[in-house]
Amino acid sequence: MKPLFSLAARSAWNRRFVLSLVVMSIALSTFLLLGIERIRHDVRENFSQSVSGTDLIVGARTGPVQLLLYSVFRIGNATHNVRWSSVQAIGRHRSIAWMVPISLGDSHRGFSVVGTTPDYFERFQYGDRQALRFAQGRAFSEVFETVVGADVARRLGYKPGDRIVLSHGDGALAANDHADKPFVIVGVLQATGTPVDRSVHISLQSMEAIHLDWVAGVPLPGMAVPADQVARHDLTPKNVTAVLVGLKSRAAVFSVQRSIAEFEAEPLLAILPGVALDELWEVIGVGERGLLAVSTLVSLVSLVGLVAVILAGLNERRRELAILRAVGAGPRQMLVLLAIEGALVTLSGVLLGAAACFAAVAALRSWVQSQLGVMLQLQWPNQNEWLLLAALLACGWVASLIPGFRAYRLSLADGLSPRV
Repeated sequence: MKPLFSLAARSAWNRRFVLSLVVMSIALSTFLLLGIERIRHDVRENFSQSVSGTDLIVGARTGPVQLLLYSVFRIGNATHNVRWSSVQAIGRHRSIAWMVPISLGDSHRGFSVVGTTPDYFERFQYGDRQALRFAQGRAFSEVFETVVGADVARRLGYKPGDRIVLSHGDGALAANDHADKPFVIVGVLQATGTPVDRSVHISLQSMEAIHLDWVAGVPLPGMAVPADQVARHDLTPKNVTAVLVGLKSRAAVFSVQRSIAEFEAEPLLAILPGVALDELWEVIGVGERGLLAVSTLVSLVSLVGLVAVILAGLNERRRELAILRAVGAGPRQMLVLLAIEGALVTLSGVLLGAAACFAAVAALRSWVQSQLGVMLQLQWPNQNEWLLLAALLACGWVASLIPGFRAYRLSLADGLSPRV
């Protein structure tokens, strides 16, 4: 077997230019296949870990996915809010360790405004229970102070000390701007790859302050409250959009969920974020399977190219193979020789593509996180990626058997007297 390996390697080296093109083709398909699988895996991980460390999300009774969409992803609007008295009543449950209320509805130049408490920056976690960190500045402590996410700061060029104006609703109309109550940016959060990056954070008191002179989404004519006079008013929130809840023990999650579902003061819903995220992914995960199908087709095209190149070169090598037959090589050895050559070419392409994919992830992971909000993991291939690599190697070897079988059938006379 060793002489056949040596012979196959020398033969391949003698035709290195043509085979190098095949190696590059297989390497590119491997790079594409592994790259898409890595992106698919990490996007799903980022998606499923958009919020972690939160045991329950409480909101007005609606669908679990809808509650998740507006409370975590800032998509859509709540049909009803949760009264502040209900939040306080729920907080007295013996199994609840902490609560972080959030209030939504306003925006700033297309980015959602989140009213919350300073505990948000300590309790909210994402990924593998990673806490929020400040790239610059600090958390808000005054009424007209705000903390912006990484995407907001990057796209709009904000930094601590800048003043911004929030808008009521989606901000489509200039008349809906809270121009009389500007905010000062006091902090910028580090990139997380979650909707936090695309949010502007203010206190619940701030949310009340900018709506003191608004009723039912409309400013009251002649009733404007200047910014320097808001402290004279009661800024206790009247209601919130949702509440993030952490429990003292995970074992109590279902009893607390049932208790909230049976809350008598108003109809409420408590969802498990992980379960709702899985439900949502089933809806939007079709795209990842489409990408995987495209990369698989590219890999098949590369393997077909491998077969075509070896078959095309086989006609030029008929005399070489016939000489090998003449010096004692049997048909089976011809088959093994071609199979080894195809396996070597496939292995070289797969290794080159895998190395290129690893290098690309290492070089671009910071840029991808900052620009696209996706955290690519620099790690050894996971189980699916190992299976993909094994499948590529196996398919390449099987593809090389086609020209090998043809060489097996070539006769000595046919090789010494090729047809013209």
